[in-house]
Amino acid sequence: MAPLISSYQNAEIEAGCDEAGRGCLAGPVFAAAVILPKDTNILGLNDSKQLSERERNLLAPEIKEKAAAWAVSKISESEIDKINILNASILAMNEALAALSIAPKFVIIDGNRFYTHQQFQYRCIIKGDSLYQSIAAASILAKTARDEYMRELHLEYPQYGWNKNMGYGTLFHRKALAEYGPSPYHRKSFHLKNQLSLF
Repeated sequence: MAPLISSYQNAEIEAGCDEAGRGCLAGPVFAAAVILPKDTNILGLNDSKQLSERERNLLAPEIKEKAAAWAVSKISESEIDKINILNASILAMNEALAALSIAPKFVIIDGNRFYTHQQFQYRCIIKGDSLYQSIAAASILAKTARDEYMRELHLEYPQYGWNKNMGYGTLFHRKALAEYGPSPYHRKSFHLKNQLSLF
């Protein structure tokens, strides 16, 4: 596998941004933004989906330590139901970028959709989390923060197995939905009745 690219451009301070939990049936969507110094070397850094849970949990503290700036944001399931998951994901990314202690002048976004009123240029990059260091770092911070949050919610509603499925529509999760019905943390706009018919 080719090494990740350090930056998209070198003229301006650059941040990478990604989200986690967009396709889940329950829980918030999280986003993270990361600014890495140009000479950053984090062994094993990759798209969070290509890493094990253990690898992500080992990398997250190193990313935070070595980053020039980082921030994580979340948008609740109720807000997702109000504005839809695409807008909620974009809002989460905007909030994470606004929370950075260093204001970026250029942002690279994982995916193909984004908009902002903030004062920076940006470029959307499909599969950017497998190409650029800062996006990969953001994907890991967003994923590990969301997983930790879902484990906390699991203590309140253990019947859905969120400590393992993190709110994604696994067979176990869908069967639990059929048996117990939705919790307050389920996204009503995700057509739960249709999801229940998938097993």
